[in-house]
Amino acid sequence: MQSIHFSKLNPSNVKTFERLLLNNKAWAEEQLMLDTNYFNRLSKIQTPEFLWIGCSDSRVPANEITNTAPGEVFVHRNIANLVVPNDLNVLSVIEYAVLVLRVKHVIVCGHYGCGGIRASMQHQNLDSIDQWLQYIRKTHDAHREELDKIEDLNNRADRLTELSVEAQVNNLSQTDTIRKAWRDWRQPMLHGWVYRINDGILKPLCRKEAG
Repeated sequence: MQSIHFSKLNPSNVKTFERLLLNNKAWAEEQLMLDTNYFNRLSKIQTPEFLWIGCSDSRVPANEITNTAPGEVFVHRNIANLVVPNDLNVLSVIEYAVLVLRVKHVIVCGHYGCGGIRASMQHQNLDSIDQWLQYIRKTHDAHREELDKIEDLNNRADRLTELSVEAQVNNLSQTDTIRKAWRDWRQPMLHGWVYRINDGILKPLCRKEAG
């Protein structure tokens, strides 16, 4: 594997990522000014009430849009916020959040204008991403009659976004972890939400709980 030396990087790129480090230092100093015990308290064991399964889109940060502090939300993100039955990554996160952290709510949050949704509709050849998006295409095929009636492409994509979120909540409810938790202590409650980037508002779509 070819090694990368920082001395060979473009100076403009160095300035770009160094800005993140400077921002981090300023943020840490600001937190200490507001609360001298902030990081000591944060370093203790985490006890979040929520697991957030969201999209990797950089415009949809879970803590910011819910106005929650670090430690309040356990977060997993992937392209198009999918809960894939054979994805060990998301399954491990769900298992840890539910069986160890004992979260009370699991939220699957999609967003309108999702690039993953659009790509799944266009059938682009993107290798690994294309394989990942097959799970959205299955949802599309299951609702083809409804979706084909929506002439506007943006509106069709928005509806597919909603249908996909509902499908992921259903997938979530079928996992061994959720079934065990519902059987043993009747939690957590599952939620399907969609985020509107153009106004910053979350839209609840569906909810599932232990029957």
